[in-house]
Parts: sequence; structure tokens; C-alpha cells
Amino acid sequence: MKKQYVLIGLLALVVQFAQAQFTLDGEFRPRTEYRNGFGSIIPDAADPGFGISTRVRLNAGYNTEAYKFYVSFQDIMVWGENRQILPYDQNNSFAVFQAWADIQLGEGFSTKLGRQVLSYDDQRIFGGLDWAQQGRNHDAALLKYKKGKFMADVGLAFSQDYSNPTGFQSVGTEYSTTGFFSYKTMQYLYLNQAWDNFTGSLLILNNGFQKYDTDSNPDGVNSIQTIGTHLNYKKGKFGAAANAFLQMGDTVDGAYLLGLDFTYKSSDKVTLGAGLEIISGNDTETTDSEAFFPLYGTNHKFNGFMDYFYVGNHANSIGLVDVHASATFKLGAKSSLMVKALNFSGEQELASGEKSLGTEIDIVFKKAFNGYALVAGYSQMFANDGMYELKGVTEDAAADMQNWAWAMLVIKPKFLN
Repeated sequence: MKKQYVLIGLLALVVQFAQAQFTLDGEFRPRTEYRNGFGSIIPDAADPGFGISTRVRLNAGYNTEAYKFYVSFQDIMVWGENRQILPYDQNNSFAVFQAWADIQLGEGFSTKLGRQVLSYDDQRIFGGLDWAQQGRNHDAALLKYKKGKFMADVGLAFSQDYSNPTGFQSVGTEYSTTGFFSYKTMQYLYLNQAWDNFTGSLLILNNGFQKYDTDSNPDGVNSIQTIGTHLNYKKGKFGAAANAFLQMGDTVDGAYLLGLDFTYKSSDKVTLGAGLEIISGNDTETTDSEAFFPLYGTNHKFNGFMDYFYVGNHANSIGLVDVHASATFKLGAKSSLMVKALNFSGEQELASGEKSLGTEIDIVFKKAFNGYALVAGYSQMFANDGMYELKGVTEDAAADMQNWAWAMLVIKPKFLN
């Protein structure tokens, strides 16, 4: 009889796994960087930075007809950060990067709950920020609907500080975590409709940030609304994409972002691109902020790879006008080379009346091998007077060369599927 129970149990397990899918994969991504003006003008008296960081991820997924479960663990290691025979990780970067469940509700509806990546369209407002070794995630709840080529997401989040030992405080909901637009509350609606050659989306986003009264007591939230659209058209060799977003609220009013990009595949081996992006900023006499900030996007993807703008910087500043052109060359079946030139100026004037900021050249080479890839890049900033003023370094005190070089190995093994 016991053998029969065991056989029935084994049969039940076989049926369960036959109806489900389990995946286990990983990522190993070391990156070497030479920083001689990355992120800001480097003074002549300063030595360039050089180092290697590694991202390691282990991802597991489990899918059934009723739900999907996914968890991703990651650690970010800088080579040499731990002294020899140290029994613990000194930078304390090991974390759960994602942990969510997506439950089917029927009739095209589902709900996705937990720590997750929010990424939409070209990642201008919401993106996974995959370039950063740590990436970007959100603790949120989504109600999702999809039918044919139409989709709609409603997202909700409420952030709370950790309190030892109860997990979070038992009295009040003050949220003291600040920096990089960390929000106390978030609500958004995202709609997307696709046709044969055209896709359009609408985003309505509200973020609430902890507000304090004159006695430094928590007093509700300051809210910022971001509303806009992303449009994408592709037909044959031609492509066009546009962004138009408006920002308003308790601490900002009338801020905007406008972007337009064109691509043309001139041959099987060459793709050309050109575009313009205008991001509103503050003038030197403003009292209310009119400076747009792209919040939770993959900002490294835009406005130059050297990250001079909107990557933990350039908030409430003079805005930006970015005019750019690029060419991507297919060198072989598994390799490519991208060259991009970007000219920057302020949307508003600096205190001196200067607007011109400079020109950046970005070059990226990609090569895929059998199961792994190599990506390398070089960037150089040709700063104008406005850039020195903006970054607070005089031209005489700045290094003659402002450049950045990097190389990255990417291995994504599939352990089990």
C-alpha cells in the first residue's frame, strides 16, 4: 500500500511539472572602466579613476497556467573591495533584485505583485537601467490587461522605511528615505496600442514625496504629475519615434520634454540616425521650478554615454537641448560598431548668459561569441565654456582631455529550462 502511495505521489509530481515550466539562468558581467571625466569635468590636478566591477545574478522562474513566479538575486562586486580573508561582503550589496508573482485573473486580466522592473517604450520615463550594475526596480502592484495589440497597466506603490525589529514603524507612515526621486507613493496608468507600422502609448504618472511642516513634522506629500506619450513608426527602411511629456505639481510647474528621432537603414550593413531632444530647465531668476526630470528611466541611454546629464545630476538646472546623429555599422554576422555625435546646450541660459555646453563623441563595439559577448566603448567630451561653468570647474583648472573608456564581458548561462 505504501508503494502505491509513493507511486501516486510521484505521478502527481510528474503531472504538476508537465503542466508547469521551471527556468534557472544567470548572468556574469565584469566591466573595466577608465574614468577621466566620466559624469563631470575632471580637474587637471586629479588622477583618472580605473577599476573593475562585476554583476552576478541568479534568476529562477516558475510558470503555470494560473500564475508566474520569478526571483532574481544579485551581487555587485568591485575588485579588491574586500581585504584578504574577510569573512563577509564589505559593500553589503547582495540583494533580491526582483521577486514577484503574476497571477492570471481571466479575460485578459492579471496582477503582478512584488519587486519588479518597470520598463515601457524607449525607457525614457520608466526603465530597468540595465547599464548600471545594480539596475533599477520598484516595489509595486500592477493590474494588467492585454487583448490583441492593446495593453493597459495600472500601477500602485506605497513605500515605507525599515524599522528594526518590526519591519516598519507601528505608528505613522513617515518616509525618510530620500535621493534619486525615491517616492512615498506612486500611481500610474499606462496604455499602449499597436497597429501594423505604428505604436502609440499614453502615460499618466503621479508621485508623492514626503512633505514636512515648519517644525519638521511629516505633513502629507508633495505630488508631481508626469503626463505624456511615446509614438513609434516603422516601415521598410525608415523609422521615427517621438516623446512628448509634461510635468507639473507642488514643486514643479510647466516642465516639459520633447524628443524626435529618425532612423534609416541605408543598406544591410549601415543604419543612420538623427534626432533632437529638448528638456525644459530653470532660468537664473526663477522661483518655481520649470525643470523637467525624466525620473525612473534608463537615463544612461540618452544625452550621451558619459552621463553628464540626468544621471543622479542636473536636477533643477538649466535643462538641455541635445542634437545628435549616429551611424551603426554591421561588421559581421555577430559584430557591430556604433558611432554617435551629440551637441549639447542649455534650454535656459547660465548666470553668465552662456548656453553652449559642448560636444560628445560615443563609440561602441559589440561582438557576440559562442554563448557570450564582448562590448567595449570609448567616449570623449569636447567641453565649451558653458560646461565648465555648469560643472563648477574653470577651463584653466580642467584636464586637457575629458574621456572615458570601458570594456564589458557578458555571459548569461541557461542552467535549466
